[in-house]
Amino acid sequence: MNKKFSTLGIFILITSLFLTACSGTEKSDSEQATGNESQKTIKVAHYFAEDHPQNIALKEKFKKIVEEESKGSLKVQLFPNSTLGAEKEFYDGVRNGTIEMGIPGLIMQADIPKMAVPEWPFLFKDFEHVKSVLNGPIGEELTADLEKEHGVKPLAWSANGFRMFSSNTPIKSLEEFDGLRLRMPNIPNYITLGKLLGANITPLPISEIFTALEQKVVDGQDNPIATLRASGWYEVQSDVLESKHMFSPNIYIINSQFWNSLSKEQQQIIEKASKTAAEYEFELLEKSYEEDKKFLEEHGIQFTTPSEEFIDDMEKAAQPLYDEIYQEFDWAEELVEKIKAEAN
Repeated sequence: MNKKFSTLGIFILITSLFLTACSGTEKSDSEQATGNESQKTIKVAHYFAEDHPQNIALKEKFKKIVEEESKGSLKVQLFPNSTLGAEKEFYDGVRNGTIEMGIPGLIMQADIPKMAVPEWPFLFKDFEHVKSVLNGPIGEELTADLEKEHGVKPLAWSANGFRMFSSNTPIKSLEEFDGLRLRMPNIPNYITLGKLLGANITPLPISEIFTALEQKVVDGQDNPIATLRASGWYEVQSDVLESKHMFSPNIYIINSQFWNSLSKEQQQIIEKASKTAAEYEFELLEKSYEEDKKFLEEHGIQFTTPSEEFIDDMEKAAQPLYDEIYQEFDWAEELVEKIKAEAN
């Protein structure tokens, strides 16, 4: 009897040691064994096409810097073109930690009002004005509540670009917006602006725009022309109004819990890589404008440069949006003045 219990005890001990050894080698999706230390994988999700400056900057700068300078302890996987879901889906993924990083637009503005500010209409003069504002104290003020409210840490501002209207008919005056069916993002300020200009607005995710244009569910949309080119929408549009009615930024974010699991050195590498890639993406986007415009013209797109009178008409049409914002937020008017002063 004692011999049987002794044999059973040895069997249980060996089994326990085996299971402990196996469990010690298990890693989460973002962690794999590499030699004597663990390798963490950073999934980076965004909605831009693979050849868009945003993805090029991530590939040529962010991924390269992180993997080389971390000496293999960090691996970067890029997921462009809404591979991990539309903007809301991948943003929620970063918030809950199933995705480590993302490059969304300002989808978080519904909960964090100051994050809407960069997309208020006719606010920025040019790219230098944008960079001066977003990369300075104002940019820090805008993101101050992001980590506390949504559990994501902001790393760097990048550029989607100045938005313009593409359509299947020329837009040469404010009156030609009347009845135009426009796709715009499902964000209140966008929708309000479109309605104030006179258009009928259909909110859709970016991944559904091509089909909606092709099937004539909508007549047009608004995005920077780099996106118009990279996403192929020029195949189902004929005109672009160079309205530059709004600047649309993106922001590098990382899940806070994942961030806190990194060493100080790894955090510094990721911050450096984010800022370097974002700066490079700004450069690519600025340089690509004339090239993109030439490409689109060669593919049948007609460009309309609005007159000063037309621009003034659009700005006046948008003023009720500002009146509403100023009434709702006591900090808004002063912040707008500070942003405009940066252009001087």
